[in-house]
Amino acid sequence: MDTKTISRAKLGQLIIRALGAGMESSFRYRFFGPAAILNGAGIRPGQTVLELGCGTGYFTLPAARLIGDQGRLFAMDVLSESTRLVSRKVHLAGLKNVCLVRGDAVRIGLNDESFDALLLFGVIPAPMLPLARLLPEVQRVLRPGGALAVWPPVPGWLPQAITRSGRFQHAGYHSGVHTFRRC
Repeated sequence: MDTKTISRAKLGQLIIRALGAGMESSFRYRFFGPAAILNGAGIRPGQTVLELGCGTGYFTLPAARLIGDQGRLFAMDVLSESTRLVSRKVHLAGLKNVCLVRGDAVRIGLNDESFDALLLFGVIPAPMLPLARLLPEVQRVLRPGGALAVWPPVPGWLPQAITRSGRFQHAGYHSGVHTFRRC
């Protein structure tokens, strides 16, 4: 079952709302603040960054502020509810460097080699997002030497699986974030 199908079912909508409330909880902000995690990703002012699975925008606004007016952040989510919510937040924050995209992470649909960095924060592992389909697409849109930053909610096998794919080389670990360089 894919994310679109889940989001159309009543039970799926309830689950998505509950997850959204958890993503925006004061507990999460206190113990997993977006600024510290984004620091681990190593994004810098002026970069062009793709955030896959922007959800409620928990990382979107802080990331947009980090890259500044000279940078560009593309925030993508498969759920139209998420992109609408984040679009409102971006508008209210007065940010001009964010582009919201409704799309699927395994079929990104954006230009080859167009991003300096790609953020995968809390979206994998997910059964509807298999690494065998995701990683080639991530590699395709990253510029040579581009960075993939992964913040896994459940650490363990994921960094090794990304490295074993042969598409990325582990570059470091900081503030709970694994970074990889495109091979």
